[in-house]
Amino acid sequence: MESTISTGKAAKLLGVSVKTLQRWEREGRLIPVARSDSNRRLYTEAQLREFIGLRNAASEPTRMVAYCRVSSAAQKPDLANQRKVLEEFVVAKGLANVEFIEEVGGGLNFKRKRFLALMDEIGQREIKTLILAHRDRLTWFGFEWFEHFAKVNGCELLVLNQERSRWQWKVWTIRKSRKCA
Repeated sequence: MESTISTGKAAKLLGVSVKTLQRWEREGRLIPVARSDSNRRLYTEAQLREFIGLRNAASEPTRMVAYCRVSSAAQKPDLANQRKVLEEFVVAKGLANVEFIEEVGGGLNFKRKRFLALMDEIGQREIKTLILAHRDRLTWFGFEWFEHFAKVNGCELLVLNQERSRWQWKVWTIRKSRKCA
């Protein structure tokens, strides 16, 4: 039999509180596999992986995705250029079977259909590598959180252009000058 995990450790692995696990048991959503002698809930790692929809750890993700985005339909030529740059990168690195996702939508809009589907697939550990032309193609802010999310879910992020945009640079310069004043 697989070793069991305490409620506290299970809560930490799932990123929820112990109270949430207790509530899920009452609701019938996640029933512990056993109880300890002192009547504490016990879970297994396999049970938790199944609960959050992860595949068996033995089957590693293999899909590679190149994500392209522009803010408006008027920028479609930029979308084509972005894809061309990513295609050239993929060929130069000898990467095979890379899927391309193209999307038109603002970088502050987190309800973009393809973006949400991509995040779901990363969360389900289906994506091995996500390739971006620029950080801001995924999102305008909070990139570090998405980078962490990808890493935790076994997805490597490859960003071709790591430069800060002029807009970000101006914000940094303004903040720095305020401190000096």
